[in-house]
Amino acid sequence: MIADITRALFAQAPQETLYHYTSLSGLLGIVGSGELRASDIRYMNDSAELRHTLDLVASHLSQRILAGVDNPTLLNQLLEWLTHRIASGPMIFGASFRANGNLLSQWRGYSVHGKGVSLGFAPGFIAERAASQGFQVGRCLYGEDEQRQLIERVVDAIEALAAQMPEAAQHRDWSPVFERAEEDLLRMAAVLKHPSFEEEQEWRIVSPAIEDCGEAPVSFREGRSSLVPFFRFDLRSPGRGQLELEHVYLGPTGNHELSLKSLDLYLQCEGAAPRRGIDYCQIPYRQR
Repeated sequence: MIADITRALFAQAPQETLYHYTSLSGLLGIVGSGELRASDIRYMNDSAELRHTLDLVASHLSQRILAGVDNPTLLNQLLEWLTHRIASGPMIFGASFRANGNLLSQWRGYSVHGKGVSLGFAPGFIAERAASQGFQVGRCLYGEDEQRQLIERVVDAIEALAAQMPEAAQHRDWSPVFERAEEDLLRMAAVLKHPSFEEEQEWRIVSPAIEDCGEAPVSFREGRSSLVPFFRFDLRSPGRGQLELEHVYLGPTGNHELSLKSLDLYLQCEGAAPRRGIDYCQIPYRQR
């Protein structure tokens, strides 16, 4: 039942161009390698959604326990287990795309020095590349009612699963129940975001749960305060070995005509010229 909820959550296929915002340095890395760095979601810039998910679950579990349930021990153990596993459980890798490739809030994050681009990919291409590498593509959920209903269904499913495992009840240790649901819970957490981020229209590619580096090609990069584990997500078209870009936006910059020219020349030289070309964002550049 938990798996059914996850499948439904990732069942919607994107229909619009999916944009990945990055810096000029990031652009050189992505186009040069044909790869996107899908980071462990605990280390992503906006990884606060993990805390958001935990807060949602904690609130719902508290309400259930106060209302009176047959097995409060199960729910209390679930909250304690989630608090630990969300922080230190298996790795889940993800990377973000936006349905809007020209969003002021994103340019503020990636164009502080006038060095931002958003790379647009055809939705079917991203879906194909994700499926070939065991990833799923999911639309992030922002609606409070939608999120609460999802959490309620998840807890219902965990209670139903616990009822099918009498050996766990005998030992009053419900961790085997939670372990059966762990990967689905983490994948769900990867696409639940606070309502204040709704304008981003984010889609996310999400990996399977990975317990150790021997299971997948995990690499590390320097982050702001720690090493960040990441997965090299292959963006190259099968058979061609090149990046297939649909469209590109150049972010706010001081000399957009010169920047557009060099960006176009670079992508042509790399065999990655976007099918619908390159557009300037038309947002005035302000030096910071």
